[in-house]
Amino acid sequence: MPAKKRVQDTHISGELKSLHLSMVSLVSVMNRPRNDERLLQEAGVKLDQALFRLLVVIERVGPIGVVELADRLGRDYTTISRQVAKLATMELITRQGNPQDRRIREATIAPKGKEMTDRLDAARERMGRVIFESWEPQEVSDLVRLMAKFADAMEAVERGTPE
Repeated sequence: MPAKKRVQDTHISGELKSLHLSMVSLVSVMNRPRNDERLLQEAGVKLDQALFRLLVVIERVGPIGVVELADRLGRDYTTISRQVAKLATMELITRQGNPQDRRIREATIAPKGKEMTDRLDAARERMGRVIFESWEPQEVSDLVRLMAKFADAMEAVERGTPE
């Protein structure tokens, strides 16, 4: 069944290229190792960059299995499995069985890991305030609301359940 036509559909084609360019720019900036180094330094956290990213994803979306983590991060399952084991050894995460599927062991944030991600969040906020210092409060609110809406829509399309 074709999607409903909306008045704004006529200008979307032109906007999508600009949106994609902005997304490529954001991903590029977020994936630069020096930015992770700055954040880790600002937070006073000593952790390998690959483990830091994994820890943050586990804190944000956990409990989560290794296969889903690997899929979300676009990385090899075996690599993620080794890194999750290392985080568990460091007592930053815990592993637990999935109540619906006993074959899956899920990672969840441990108190020591939560303390670390809280420090990272505080450092991210301090660094983000510099970016938004010239923005109006409503602009920041609009960005947050629209980014969440966009992310939810992308997730829904990925699941095959577009809204």
